[in-house]
Amino acid sequence: MAAGGSNIAIYGAIGANLLIAISKFVASFFTGSSAMLAEGIHSLVDTGNGLLLLLGIKRSKQKPDNQHPFGYGKEVYFWSFVVSILIFALGGGFAIYEGIHALQDPHVVEDPTWNYVVLGAAIVFEGIALYLALKAFNKARAHQSKNIIKNIIKSKDAATFAVIIEDTAAVIGLCVALIGVFLSQQLNNPYLDGAASIVIGAILLGVATFLARESKALLIGESAHPEVINSVDQIITSNPNIKASNYPQTMHFGPHKILVIVEVDVKDELELMESEATVNELRTKIMEQHTEIKEVYIQTTNDI
Repeated sequence: MAAGGSNIAIYGAIGANLLIAISKFVASFFTGSSAMLAEGIHSLVDTGNGLLLLLGIKRSKQKPDNQHPFGYGKEVYFWSFVVSILIFALGGGFAIYEGIHALQDPHVVEDPTWNYVVLGAAIVFEGIALYLALKAFNKARAHQSKNIIKNIIKSKDAATFAVIIEDTAAVIGLCVALIGVFLSQQLNNPYLDGAASIVIGAILLGVATFLARESKALLIGESAHPEVINSVDQIITSNPNIKASNYPQTMHFGPHKILVIVEVDVKDELELMESEATVNELRTKIMEQHTEIKEVYIQTTNDI
């Protein structure tokens, strides 16, 4: 997904989450539902997370300077990692705390109409947002696996998959909250509402852990996809002036910025100018065939 597509998805998620959060807090105030309060906090955290992801995208577009010669692309990965911490601490932590509090002081919601209306509308809006995000994500990866989890793990666009992960957690959490409110009312069992809040918290903790793991891997440096590396290797080895080469070393410095480093051994009979021309030709061809590769360092050596 292009950066513009990511921004549109995040803007939409921010607007939807803010409105949903307000409606959830209103419903919680009138009904006293623990699960609804937990969901309100969840939506509020998601709103803040969207703003942080936008900040990361904006900062990642800064031009390279002396202190950061490869640019600021990893800002996206850092802020995605921060988002995972916030989901874990504020979203999951508060939901579990509120659930335990509700179990210690249980009471049945007398009129759950507010809850049903808000939760029903929120499920529809969050479901639409998730569908659109998944559609765009899958379209950008039309030739990859149909397994969305595998695609997220392989993706280098942390801002995009963070939105998908958050939307997925939101839909699941809303369904759990709806079931908790319904069963609590129908069975006249106030403990079920608190239990639903704890389940929502557990879901958020799991989602946050997954997002943190993926963001951390990108933050410390992940290589390009094997097909990209193999393609670069093929470009190098197919050049008639190259006798041998090391397997290319790569690293993502952002969703669409890859660094490539490789050592090559040119034919002995080539003059210095011919060797330099060969290296420049390889660099140009690699960057033309893979526009996401922004930096290519080719070292010539006779010791490969």
